[in-house]
Amino acid sequence: MEDKIIIKYIKKKKEEGLRLLINNYGDYINTIVRNNLNNLTYYQDECINDILLSIWNNIDSFDNKKNTLKNWIGVISKYKTIDYKRKYLKDSKEEQINEEILSIDKNLLKNEIEEEVEELLSNLKEKDKNLFIKYYIEELDIETIAKNMNTKPFNLYSRLSRCKKKLRELYSDK
Repeated sequence: MEDKIIIKYIKKKKEEGLRLLINNYGDYINTIVRNNLNNLTYYQDECINDILLSIWNNIDSFDNKKNTLKNWIGVISKYKTIDYKRKYLKDSKEEQINEEILSIDKNLLKNEIEEEVEELLSNLKEKDKNLFIKYYIEELDIETIAKNMNTKPFNLYSRLSRCKKKLRELYSDK
């Protein structure tokens, strides 16, 4: 019942909804962020704020028929922590602070991200998994991928959409 009130208030952009969300799910979000960004304490608070903002801005996309509010929040939190790990890697490339230590940190984080992505994508067919990696991880242009795969961009967008739907369905129950 409280989830319905939280959703209703946030949809109406009432701050009380955000307060209820933090009271009910703040520790849950905190745990996900702390567990995934344990070495990146500098980014943790910023990540939590981004998660709350994302929930606030995207509440209309929540569908209680497909998922519980807690699971939906968990998925958003997990993806945001992955984004922050990427951001850290990108930022650390720009800063030239102690190359040896930074190199070790980057490798550890890169391995963590690769493991998490591998786990997320393990349920996709190999062809779909490769497409997902090329487009979302390697950030290749869809036209380039389509040309290399000898297909049309529309077909790839359709496959990517099906992949995302499948991943949402698989990980919304966790």
